[in-house]
Amino acid sequence: MRDAAIELVATDGVDALTARAVAEAAGVSAGLVIHHFGSMDGLRAACDEHIAAAIREQKSSVLRSGPGLDVMAMLRDARTARLVGYVAAVLAEDSPAVSGLVDDLVADAEQYLDEGVRSGMLRHSSDPRGRAVVLTLWGLSTLVMHRHVHRLLGVDLTDPDLDPTTALVPYLRPVLELFSAGLYTEAMATSLEPILGPAEGED
Repeated sequence: MRDAAIELVATDGVDALTARAVAEAAGVSAGLVIHHFGSMDGLRAACDEHIAAAIREQKSSVLRSGPGLDVMAMLRDARTARLVGYVAAVLAEDSPAVSGLVDDLVADAEQYLDEGVRSGMLRHSSDPRGRAVVLTLWGLSTLVMHRHVHRLLGVDLTDPDLDPTTALVPYLRPVLELFSAGLYTEAMATSLEPILGPAEGED
């Protein structure tokens, strides 16, 4: 029932998530859906928890692999790829469920980024939580704007059958350039330091 709900939201949007629709997709009665989850809010919470746990498991295992990381491994994993459409559909909502999901993803990001630093794949950050927040929100905003990514780069990030070895390249190339080579020159970055001041916890 939970998986049917996730697929329903990913395909038809949040408004399509009703007990009757989930029951039909799962081949059960609408009463069983409510009995099992308590309410539709309970079902949404179960979906959100499953999404956060799946992303946590996959990203953490990928980053623990160290500097030899295959950056497309996560998106090739069917368990994660089929959840992307759900995340894209719910992010535009201003609800406690979505806020909780984003908070979970930020907390998880801080953890797996730290694992990446310890494995030698990522650079140390003077503000680990701030970096986790920004990277998470950047990634999630790309999902919110996935139709424009598709229109401008020809990459449908919500397609669970996307072949990351070919179709994802127009998106990954600029991402890799930004994250590895950076955007600002050293002179530009240095000029901003007096404005930013020391990071929290630094003298």
